[in-house]
Amino acid sequence: MDKTEVEDYNHEKHSIHSYSEKYETERVDNLEAHVDLHEEDNSPIEEVRVTVANTDDPSMPCNTFRMWFLGLLFTAVISFVNQFFYMRQTQISIGYSVVALLSLPLGHLMARVLPTGNYTLFGRTFSLNPGPFSIKEHILIGTMTACNTSTAYAVDIVVLQHVFYHDKQPFIAGLLLVLTTQITGFALAGVIRRFLVRPAHMVWPSTLVTASLFRSLHISAETAEDEGRMSRMKYFLIITLGSFLWYWFPGFIFPTIGAISWICWIAPDNIVLSQLTGSNGLGIGTIAFDWAALSYYVQPLVTPWFAQLNILVGFILVAWVMVPWAYYTNLWNSKNYPILSAGLFRENGSAYDKDQILTDSVFDQEKYNTYGPMRMDSFFALTYGVGFAGLTATIVHVLLYNGKEMVARWKSARAENEDIHSRLMRVYPEVPDWWYGLLFVITLALSLVTCIVWDFMPWWAVLLALAIAIIFVLPVGIVQAVTNQQPGLNIVTEYVIGYMLPGHAIANVTFKTYGYIVNVQALTFTSDLKLGHYMKIPPRIMFMAQLTSTFIAGLINLATAMWLVNTRPNICTPEGYPFTCRSTKTFYSASIIWGAIAPARVFGNKDGALYATVQWGFIVGAILPVPFWYAARKFPNVAWLKYVHWPVLLAATSNMPPALPYFYTNGLFVGFIFMYVLRRYRYDWWSRYNYLTSAALDSGVAVCGLVIFFALQSWEGAMPFWWGNPEDGVIDHCPLGGANYYGYSA
Repeated sequence: MDKTEVEDYNHEKHSIHSYSEKYETERVDNLEAHVDLHEEDNSPIEEVRVTVANTDDPSMPCNTFRMWFLGLLFTAVISFVNQFFYMRQTQISIGYSVVALLSLPLGHLMARVLPTGNYTLFGRTFSLNPGPFSIKEHILIGTMTACNTSTAYAVDIVVLQHVFYHDKQPFIAGLLLVLTTQITGFALAGVIRRFLVRPAHMVWPSTLVTASLFRSLHISAETAEDEGRMSRMKYFLIITLGSFLWYWFPGFIFPTIGAISWICWIAPDNIVLSQLTGSNGLGIGTIAFDWAALSYYVQPLVTPWFAQLNILVGFILVAWVMVPWAYYTNLWNSKNYPILSAGLFRENGSAYDKDQILTDSVFDQEKYNTYGPMRMDSFFALTYGVGFAGLTATIVHVLLYNGKEMVARWKSARAENEDIHSRLMRVYPEVPDWWYGLLFVITLALSLVTCIVWDFMPWWAVLLALAIAIIFVLPVGIVQAVTNQQPGLNIVTEYVIGYMLPGHAIANVTFKTYGYIVNVQALTFTSDLKLGHYMKIPPRIMFMAQLTSTFIAGLINLATAMWLVNTRPNICTPEGYPFTCRSTKTFYSASIIWGAIAPARVFGNKDGALYATVQWGFIVGAILPVPFWYAARKFPNVAWLKYVHWPVLLAATSNMPPALPYFYTNGLFVGFIFMYVLRRYRYDWWSRYNYLTSAALDSGVAVCGLVIFFALQSWEGAMPFWWGNPEDGVIDHCPLGGANYYGYSA
């Protein structure tokens, strides 16, 4: 730890411990509550040392009226707004950074105006205003909304039933479906916290961005050693303002600057050149001056450089080697379809009309035989195979590289040495395991009742879906905690139930939700627990805040969706614009592919299926980590071997489509600058400002996106058409990038 870092943390220690001189005499005089630290007593992880303070003040208020009032207020508002815009053609989502910025002045305002007297309720004495608005209150407010910035996944099932399948279930059925899928994962988080929260090397890189953001907002004074260096707060505000101003160009004034396919401009009528270099093709050479695009998947200022290298290798192998080979050799008649598309096609390349194979929204075998089989482009098919490989690679990789550690921690969570943050957290009572156990029993019982009574799926399917979520939660969690990448279970859950219950669309999406989203929610809650661990939030207060906000958000998400469904004419159709439900229609398509048609007709050997070979991905993925693990043990001095991470490498293209290749190339270039060059050659700057830069760029884009939407687009305000904002919507001026080999666009 260099001199500058020590000075920063001495200042941080001083800043927090002098929380307010007015309240200094009211501190708890408890030897256990104050751990004497030496300068070297810090986290063994470099990224954590430069971002998270190694001190704590247990007397700092956090379980306050202000926290609950603002936390529940923002939970309600964000849940309504995000669900409302989720169903519109132009979606917008208010995230963590926006809530952090908005809640800060409101917290300080309440600290100024609320009465400071004590009150007694149900035998407990409390104050509405225990002192200055604290960073711990602020983090809890952010965490309550962060749990729910994404709309509840199960709401799409309810909308699907009402709008597409005309099967209107009572509101209570939808509510129980939403709550059980959202909260069951929370119970799993309690089990895995000893493996994914307490160990120091389970870093959870995204939480460091959040920690950096909150520190910058609450450090109000600079020490003498900071003279000549810009304060974190000032730096954050400048970068946020710059990001806000810049995003007006790619977001409204000059969209072309967000996708400059300059190689394609050499010969825009050349099909092959357009497919290879256009932003809607493989994006070779496409440049994006748009933070929203280049941070979409890679998160270049957060994801460790070794993980970005794995993503780069996986991306090149799939997107720039396998796909061109498959496409231009006409594998699976690929030339009839675009080189990159999420669309479904007939054999002749025309769009696949799902309504032609359904009768009363149920799969009709005779119609299917008449209309013909469904086809997809080679990129889409190959990414399914790579996704299958990534799933088994995750299990094998974690067993090989982390198996002994998992066994040791299962035997004794405190058997190993703890870092400073774990020792500081001993002050606070841990959440008893039986709390999480009881929560799981309750949600499991409600899940079974919901699915059986309202015929979502059979009881055994509930148990199987939860078993998949439980089996994968620790392997996937380890990968995410170390690399900031999360391999998804959506494909495997659809695949499994598609074979076991073919033709049952609602059962398919319900099974996917229990198997996939319960896993995602468990890791979302675990990430928040890690943030609380870094910022010294009492675990029991975090538990109650997460649980309460998730319940309220799920209720509001569903109520908002049902209000729109019942009041907006022609919702989820082009005639219902702007409420066209783009994401819900994608969910509907998945219910047709995996549920109604079923994977046997896509990846099996039934009714002309072409893509059976991609199922070899399961075996290939299980084999790939083994030789590299063995080589790393056999040749320990070969440093690069220990950085080969097959789950991350194989998950590199998991978001394509809808993500586009140029998102990756631009993001990885920025990652090289920040996570390799600056970290290696300008470490002092990197350690102080890197994660703060990421938070500031995110905040500026989010605020600008809201302003553009509410001030202009919601009032049908539009930028005049010009070369940088073309009327045809082809912002990269490469119109054939999304066409098939013969120049036809479905």
